Amino acid sequence: MSKRIIKKVAVLGSGVMGSRIACHFAGAGLQVILLDIVPKDIAADAKSSERNKIVNDALSAAIKSNPSPVYYKDVVKKITTGNFEDNMKDIASCDWIIEVVIERLDIKQKVFEQVDQYRKPGTLITSNTSGIPIHLMAAGRSDDFKKHFCGTHFFNPPRYLRLLEIIPTPYTDPEVINFLMEYGDLFLGKTTVLCKDTPAFIANRVGVFSMMSIMNIKEKLKLSVDEIEALTGPIIGRPKSATFRTGDVVGLDTLVKVAKGVAENCPNDEAKDQFTIPAWLDKMIANNWLGDKTGQGFFKKTKNVNGEKEILTLNLDTLEYGPRVKPKFATLEAAKPIDDLYSRLKMLVAGQDKAGEFYRLFHYGLFSYISHRIPEISDELYRVDDAMMAGFGWEIGAFESWDVLGVAKTTEALKASGYKVAPWIEEMLAIGNKSFYKVENGKKYCYDPASKSYKALPGGEAFIVMSNFTDKEVWKNGSCRLYNLGDDVLGLQWFTKMGSIGGDVLSGISTAIDKAEKNYKGLVIANEGANFSAGANVGMIFMLAIEQDYDELDMAIRMFQNTMMRTRYSSIPVVVAPHGLALGGACELSLHADKCHPAAETYTGLVELGVGLIPGGGGTKEFTLRAYDEMHEDEPETITLKNRFLTIATAKVATSAHEGFQNGVYRKGLDEIVMNQGRRIADAKKSVIEIFDSGYVAPVQRNDIKVLGRSALGALYSGIHGMNTAKYATDHDSVVAKKLAYVMCGGDLSEPTFVSEQYILDLEREAFLSLCGEKKTLERIQSVLKSGRPIRN
Repeated sequence: MSKRIIKKVAVLGSGVMGSRIACHFAGAGLQVILLDIVPKDIAADAKSSERNKIVNDALSAAIKSNPSPVYYKDVVKKITTGNFEDNMKDIASCDWIIEVVIERLDIKQKVFEQVDQYRKPGTLITSNTSGIPIHLMAAGRSDDFKKHFCGTHFFNPPRYLRLLEIIPTPYTDPEVINFLMEYGDLFLGKTTVLCKDTPAFIANRVGVFSMMSIMNIKEKLKLSVDEIEALTGPIIGRPKSATFRTGDVVGLDTLVKVAKGVAENCPNDEAKDQFTIPAWLDKMIANNWLGDKTGQGFFKKTKNVNGEKEILTLNLDTLEYGPRVKPKFATLEAAKPIDDLYSRLKMLVAGQDKAGEFYRLFHYGLFSYISHRIPEISDELYRVDDAMMAGFGWEIGAFESWDVLGVAKTTEALKASGYKVAPWIEEMLAIGNKSFYKVENGKKYCYDPASKSYKALPGGEAFIVMSNFTDKEVWKNGSCRLYNLGDDVLGLQWFTKMGSIGGDVLSGISTAIDKAEKNYKGLVIANEGANFSAGANVGMIFMLAIEQDYDELDMAIRMFQNTMMRTRYSSIPVVVAPHGLALGGACELSLHADKCHPAAETYTGLVELGVGLIPGGGGTKEFTLRAYDEMHEDEPETITLKNRFLTIATAKVATSAHEGFQNGVYRKGLDEIVMNQGRRIADAKKSVIEIFDSGYVAPVQRNDIKVLGRSALGALYSGIHGMNTAKYATDHDSVVAKKLAYVMCGGDLSEPTFVSEQYILDLEREAFLSLCGEKKTLERIQSVLKSGRPIRN
């Protein structure tokens, strides 16, 4: 990476994208200037609040939006607002200037004329355009401007969608592109994808083709909106928003604009007819049914006669809204129980009903299309897969899907159905290469059509995928896999629904530590699914509690506690790298690790009170211990205890790793946030080696934890009573909260006392067991199990 340093960024344009891009830069720790136009008819000598009304209102709306564009509330303090007339001169202090104004070439060129006037030489200038040719925007600008100018296309919402497309012009300095590719990855947490300056770049070109293709197949097979949604969502590794809901979120006007842009600007696209807008979609645009932005699109939120919220679906034949209808396809029902996406995909495509026919038509069309886009939109086919996974939320890329279904077999099937593939596919198969990807010695390789050979994916050691180490598997059980990650470091992951932690996983953690202590430097614990873990297996807890098998329940809780303590007090460093959900038991595992490398998008917390329990795997003990360690002589001893108590009692969940620090789950100066979650396992491995090589010594169990006994217990009980009286807490909430307070105060002790970790663990386990016998607790657990959702506050 070059020595270029980014400290301050100017974002020009404060619309939906501009304001949120500004928030993401600020969340990455940068100072940001956010500028926009002055409202009409505002005098030059008017107050700055009046002249900056547009930008201030936009930023305020962004901060209040859901999902939040910021990692934590104070991020907004890093953003300074202004306007193009008064503050364009301020961009001279910025290291990167990104334009995010309206999608009109003439307006963008006017903005860049001003930018060229005020920017300092060497400053990066980029455009967030989603479709205007990048090279046209640089026309007429200075040589230094052109050298440092390119496209940087973020996807909305920029905090959550990981794709950042980098689009150079013929004038762009290669050093600028290399810098942005690496900076976007390391500091912005993005999957940076190098694109050619072609219409819609990569993700929108393939993504909109996919959506338009589905609409055309819908017409051919006479499928409804609800049927398409069921067929094209999580069942095939796509987001819950599937196809038509995605259209509503993006905006149907935007979808149509991109589709028309491809049809008009890609005359040689062999599938350009697929981008023809259906008559019913034209009618929806004319009716201003544009999706969420206008209140209705393919779906419409309303209230029924009972005043309850209801979502209606549009009938595309009659253009009338009606109640949603749950589709029924035999192939879909047969595939639902299959957890493995690869196996599920094979079953779906082989289906003999209308669903199977849909999947074959869809995949044949998609495979044909992407084969012809190489080398038009990208020389490397892995960039297409990266773009679709990071920009559209696909679990596996299009070329990877082709691999899963069998390249040779599927190519013959699609040709038999009238589709064509690009010549390079035939050449690849003819010379004996049967897949687009392959894994050797833990490294993933991708086929390169230009050289007719396989090349290692870039990133190397920085992006460790444990599933690529199957040939280095050390041990496994029904749920877990333990791999040798190289450099004397083991890696553990498990494959359970939502990453739930049950007996198999606890056994896996203990076994992994045992093996690491004998022959390795340490252990990394991480998962590669959508989430790290939604917590302990509450289904097992519910079953044992219903059967009143308290001996088994006691053993299960002891096993959880012992495994967490084994993690803390092993003779080798254990580093956890969570991402996504890391709730309940997964949070407790993080609390007991030697170090954590959470992805920025990690949502963690001790949520057990949400089902009428207290954290029983050492979480209550650890928060009590940390409350004591955080006590200061110049403030009441109960302050830190009260704060820790409230965090558990309200089942507070951090909505980012940054908030995880604020909530006391992660430790300042020790745990480290990883902006790009793809790097977290490699970073964790590096930490294991550093900790071991620095002379790691197993810590000694604590017996110096100060608990406050009755003095603090009375205060907490009083607060609980007040919450109950004010109807902020139910009677059952109060029962659970009092159990929690009892444990965190060390019981009904007459005076502050120093106790051991095991003393608190015993209290924690006793309280947990007693709450398992509460009727209300069992009802809450049953409700969570029925919903299929993780425990939340």
